[in-house]
Amino acid sequence: ADPTAYVSDGTCNIAVLPIDGTILPFSGIGGFDLITTPEFVTQFMETAEADPDIKGILLEINSPGGTPVASERIADRIAESSLPVVGLIGDVGASGGYMVAAASDFLIASAMSDVGSIGVNMSYVEESKKNEEDGLTYVQLMTGKFKDIGSPNRPITDEERELLLSDLDIIHNEFIDIVTEYRELPRSQVVALADGASMPGRRAFENDLIDALGGRNESRAAFAGYTDLPLNQIEFCEFNGGFLPF
Repeated sequence: ADPTAYVSDGTCNIAVLPIDGTILPFSGIGGFDLITTPEFVTQFMETAEADPDIKGILLEINSPGGTPVASERIADRIAESSLPVVGLIGDVGASGGYMVAAASDFLIASAMSDVGSIGVNMSYVEESKKNEEDGLTYVQLMTGKFKDIGSPNRPITDEERELLLSDLDIIHNEFIDIVTEYRELPRSQVVALADGASMPGRRAFENDLIDALGGRNESRAAFAGYTDLPLNQIEFCEFNGGFLPF
């Protein structure tokens, strides 16, 4: 990060970092209109942490999730920040979006936010019957019997289904471990909540997936507790992508 490209103009002290849209390893894939990448988060965090006027970071999360590794990388970077990080879930912080949110030091959501969805999904539409109706034939040419596993152009075999579900269980358990660590909850409690369903913020609060109900006012109170700033002196630096090189 460029140490001269500060987040604050001298009048604000809490950097606002948006975690918006789909979380992906890099831009330009999937055709999504709005994405967040680990590179974006890392460069923002480095710039904010180098700014002497910045005393904390507010994550404003509106994300239904994304790829597991990109979400994990962002969560790890947030957890290791030298500044206090408060998460604020807007309409949705689910799946990978919740993984990122869970890494914050204090997590807030509206009672009406969509929170959680601790699970993994790789479902797809199998189109072999449609191809047959259209006169299309899938020609299978490959080495390694699982090389075209998950192809939508042929039915999945029982052996392939078992393999994929086994792999999904591995990722699911890693997700559970991450939430267990960041939220400091008994693993059995997270397992009971990790059925893939999301829940309103109020129920997430009752289940310890968030720390408080509210919005920016509650985040101000949290920063007053994490910093030496009085409540009336906490000012948010609204996101401006101009200080980042993209």
